Amino acid sequence: MTIIRKLAACTVALGALVTATAVIAEEKPSIVTVVKVTGENWFTRMEEGVVAYGKDNADVTTSQIGPAKADAAQQARLIEDLVAKKVSAIAVVPMDAAALEGVLKRAAQRGIKVVTHEADSMKNTLVDIEAFDNKVFGARFNEKIAECMGKSGKWTSFVGSLGSLTHVQWADGGAENAKKYPEMELVSEKNESFNDANKAYEKAREILRKYPDIKGFQGGSAVDVIGIGRAVEEAGLQDKTCVFGIGLPKDTGSYLESGAVDGISFWDPKDAGFVMNKVADMVLKGEEIKDGMDLGVPGYEKVTVKKGAGEGVILVGQAWVDVNKSNYSQYPF
Repeated sequence: MTIIRKLAACTVALGALVTATAVIAEEKPSIVTVVKVTGENWFTRMEEGVVAYGKDNADVTTSQIGPAKADAAQQARLIEDLVAKKVSAIAVVPMDAAALEGVLKRAAQRGIKVVTHEADSMKNTLVDIEAFDNKVFGARFNEKIAECMGKSGKWTSFVGSLGSLTHVQWADGGAENAKKYPEMELVSEKNESFNDANKAYEKAREILRKYPDIKGFQGGSAVDVIGIGRAVEEAGLQDKTCVFGIGLPKDTGSYLESGAVDGISFWDPKDAGFVMNKVADMVLKGEEIKDGMDLGVPGYEKVTVKKGAGEGVILVGQAWVDVNKSNYSQYPF
């Protein structure tokens, strides 16, 4: 065989190898996590869990995307694009669960596996993952507010949006808990911040003007307490108000130190991102999602599984963490 023929044969073989490698890469299942908004620290932390699952499991690819601002329509368009690309699985944290039912139904019809987080009313999901019982969680917030307020006075609640199901459940859980205390008065409930700390700040300022004697604030989105804390601090009301809500230690540390925020609770978004991708991978592999199983991260060692709103199931952990000024610095996020 001449040198030219040998080179030609090597080229053909190399081309075949590249083609085979490309086919293998294409066949590797892809799990895409779609969050409410990109750039918020909560979801930046969540992406760490998404990436970690992909690194630990080389047989799948994992990635995270989200709209530039917290908007249900923009989130739906991102999912429509993923449906067109026929990714293997989509893991969604919905901005508005009801608004995504149609596009997630189309995803399922095209054979894409769908799992969700913070959306236990969704019908078009195979598994919805909840870090805990949401109404119980909301009641826990309110109990802390009630104790801080001396169980009397005006209080209010915030949500990322009225379409953010878990936020509404936390607000409702808080309102139900407050009924135990007849001297507590809920005013201007479920203020929408649209996951924007500046909007939460403006809304909190408005409430402080309207109700100058208000004592309690319950935050819903992960940035509400930042905006509320800023408004309280500017007004010099740290010693006259009680602010509790979802948040991350690094985001709220300065307000915990000043007393403008009294306490926060959270579940680690990194763990939630990891669990969403693990469950999506299990679904892709046809593995059973069963009551009592251990998903390998704190708060999800013995999960509860119950029937969902549609054909799927709801998986519930017990992953909450409570922090205040005394211990927030123990958490590096």
